Amino acid sequence: MSASVDVAKHVLVIGQGGREHALVRALRQSATVQAVHALPGSDGIALDAKCHNIDWKNFDAVLGVIRESSIDLVVIGPEIPLEAGLSDFLRANNVQVVAPSREAARLESSKIFSKEFMVEAGVPTARHFVVSTVAETLKAAKNFAPPFVLKADGLAAGKGVFICKSEADLEKAARDLFESKILGSAGSSALLEEFSPGYEISYLVLTNGSDSRPLILAQDHKRLLDNDEGPNTGGMGVVAPIEIDAALRARIDSDVVERSVRHLQKRGFMFRGVLFIGLMITPEGPSVLEYNTRFGDPETQVILPLLDGDWAVVFSELAAGRLIDLKWKPLSAACVVLAAKGYPDTPVKGAAMTLPGEASASRYLLHAGSARSATGHRSTDWQTNGGRVLNAVGIGASLREAIDAAYEIANEVKSDALVLRSDIGRRQLEG
Repeated sequence: MSASVDVAKHVLVIGQGGREHALVRALRQSATVQAVHALPGSDGIALDAKCHNIDWKNFDAVLGVIRESSIDLVVIGPEIPLEAGLSDFLRANNVQVVAPSREAARLESSKIFSKEFMVEAGVPTARHFVVSTVAETLKAAKNFAPPFVLKADGLAAGKGVFICKSEADLEKAARDLFESKILGSAGSSALLEEFSPGYEISYLVLTNGSDSRPLILAQDHKRLLDNDEGPNTGGMGVVAPIEIDAALRARIDSDVVERSVRHLQKRGFMFRGVLFIGLMITPEGPSVLEYNTRFGDPETQVILPLLDGDWAVVFSELAAGRLIDLKWKPLSAACVVLAAKGYPDTPVKGAAMTLPGEASASRYLLHAGSARSATGHRSTDWQTNGGRVLNAVGIGASLREAIDAAYEIANEVKSDALVLRSDIGRRQLEG
């Protein structure tokens, strides 16, 4: 690696969830990083980083923290700061940042913009119609057979996709979006898509807007309950790496990744970060469900620990517009999400949890939506403070070993207010 950039010594992670805790943990393990900061962070992240309880929406205050703490690299975790233009503001103030521009982040913040981009790029994706009323939705549905897929245009915290088994279900979803405004402005318009049968894969690549480097493939489990039943969530668990047929992998690389990145370059987007490609593998081949323009959650939790290298080096180069080759450990990782009862609609907050005091490099907890107990006096006393509360991560020489390790530490968490799936990774184990 010639003419490399200076590797960051003081890093700031923007965000407060499990993905951000995973980023903090990975950066703490860097041989070059001297201090890891988080903004706003959380009680759980504070175990591994210096947290700054500042609203990221106050861009000037964020810049003040960066200057005062000698931050030389910022990694933005969630999608909302990207939509708000935080990365553009930081770059305009000569801060190195791992994130796309606000314009490029529209690939995630607008489903309609994203679909138009896919079509222009020649990326395989489902047939669709843009709709903004109940009548338009029902008229467009005549072109498809059920089930129907209705996607709110804007960001909706993982709650903007409706899989409708019948026309009556579709009408209800459309009324919820367009008349009851359950998602506010995010649901003022939507995509009605043809349903694509198959199985999902999370394909993440690092990109500088003209080239890319693939990360290991992961498989998320979106439904709340075992056997992929119940409502869609932000993700209840994930395993990595997963293996796919070589011919399929080559087709994804050529028809999806290369075309997507080539169109990023054609459009002139500033993109120094992660392009997350949500794929449905159908009987006809890969079909793109969506783009995200940042690390996935919980995919990050299993991808980061498997790098055979230093994430601070990778991120420092990426922020400067350079990509380096990546090597991976011959290990597997699994993440089991412990969610609050009532998730995803009405998660219980403030419920007591007792966490295990022991962790190791192969089995540990990441904090996603937790807080210190107001009345507790021990380090093990916590409470729920969000929908997805904890991530139980296991690393192993095999996928079976990784899954077992994740469930071991998950089952050591004591609380009556948490739920989890018992089948994370099962379909991979069963082939």
